[in-house]
Amino acid sequence: MENNPPLAKDLKKVLIDEESIRNRVAQLADEINRDYKDITEPLILVGVLKGSFIFMADLVRRLTIPHIVDFIAISSYGQKGDKRGEVRLLMDTRENLAGHDVLIVEDILDSGSTLSYLINSFHARKTKSVSTAVFLDKPERHVVDVPVQYVGFEIPDVWVVGYGLDYKEKHRTLPFIAEMYPEK
Repeated sequence: MENNPPLAKDLKKVLIDEESIRNRVAQLADEINRDYKDITEPLILVGVLKGSFIFMADLVRRLTIPHIVDFIAISSYGQKGDKRGEVRLLMDTRENLAGHDVLIVEDILDSGSTLSYLINSFHARKTKSVSTAVFLDKPERHVVDVPVQYVGFEIPDVWVVGYGLDYKEKHRTLPFIAEMYPEK
């Protein structure tokens, strides 16, 4: 494990260090390059804002296949970080996804509601295929069964921040994944 800077008082411990993240993202990019090596049209990667932006940036820099980067913003959390049970589209993609292979790039798979919503939405747009890449997966939290082709890391059911993930906009730019102390 790399030497990480001292943690903020609200952080319990580093779960995934920078080097492990770097290595795993490289492996995922290699898998995607291999799986899509024969595509004739560019792969459209759709990052789910805001959480996926760091993962997405690191991932696409390692891709050698033709690709297009796009983003979508959706909300499934309330203002105070609590679950609302609904998924709401805040910003749609700019690219026309019809006839294209699409890879959804998501920061974390929790209940599965958000990813399920996106997969169904993209299939309805007559995409050629829809695949998913999630940086973190919390298997014990799944409520909706969704197919995931590329998983960075499985983690326990704890609140995490860093590498794009935040808590009330704090800690998003940490270069590692840290567990937060439960809020009192």
